[in-house]
Amino acid sequence: MPADNHTFSDPMTYVLTGIPGTEESHVWISIPFCLMYIATLFGNSLLLFIILTEQSLHEPMYLFVSMLATADLLLSTTTVPKMLAVFWFRAGEISFAACLTQMFFIHVSFLAESAILLAMAFDRYVAICNPLRYTIILTNSVIGKMGLAVITRSFCFIFPLIFLVKQLKFCRTNRLPHNYCDYVDIARLACDDITVSIWYGIATAILVIGLDAMLIAVSYGLILRAVFQLPTKEARLKALHTCGSHVCVILMFYTPAFFSSFALRFGHIIPDFILILLANFYVLIPPMLNPIVYGVTTKEILKRVINVFHRWCRGSSLLS
Repeated sequence: MPADNHTFSDPMTYVLTGIPGTEESHVWISIPFCLMYIATLFGNSLLLFIILTEQSLHEPMYLFVSMLATADLLLSTTTVPKMLAVFWFRAGEISFAACLTQMFFIHVSFLAESAILLAMAFDRYVAICNPLRYTIILTNSVIGKMGLAVITRSFCFIFPLIFLVKQLKFCRTNRLPHNYCDYVDIARLACDDITVSIWYGIATAILVIGLDAMLIAVSYGLILRAVFQLPTKEARLKALHTCGSHVCVILMFYTPAFFSSFALRFGHIIPDFILILLANFYVLIPPMLNPIVYGVTTKEILKRVINVFHRWCRGSSLLS
């Protein structure tokens, strides 16, 4: 394996180092990571099962929730197993092609989640501001086209990153100070000028994530205006309640993303292991909490989750 000061180009293998400075604690760090991943798999899989098998939940809001659960599963499964391999077995070696593949799916999942949250904001806007035309506007055909648009947009913005990275020449180290392959970390290992790569990443963040966040804010501004025009307090509270879970998920998604971006600008005064931990929490905590938020705050989903556990418990008692 090339040493840190070995000069080479076109590396065949990268080495993920985990969280620098915490090597002696990797096993302990891996325990909450593993538990959060198990909770993510169980929660999102259960959410998908309930929505797909319950005909009464085949409505726009729940279909968007199922898309979000799918993106969460993709994001966490793309990253966490390799994290755990690094922590448990020091198996940090990853081929250049596999690293690019992981990077691609991480960023595609990120952009897809942002687009899904925007679609959900539009769903809430139509439901509250134009309820009589809700079923006419958000038909199954429209939902399908929106899902296709989410995938297409994410693919079109992220696929060029693969070409940008493949054009770079690497002559420093093949050791990535991280536990998954991130675009910025890979680009920083190159000896070439990475100005184009950096600016493409910034432009993508502004045009996609920034624009999505702005449109979501506009949607909720219109929603709040419509809510405060309702005649009774009960009607206003009921309308706001339908948006509660979505607002929680939006905050869990955008807050760590913007905080991580802010922290990177001040990386010289923030220890590297803090920045990496923040990046890890982003791919662990929102995917774990999203199904909990929707399961607890959405009465229809909570009712069916209880029914599923009731059937499982009854089946187990009959078998015993």
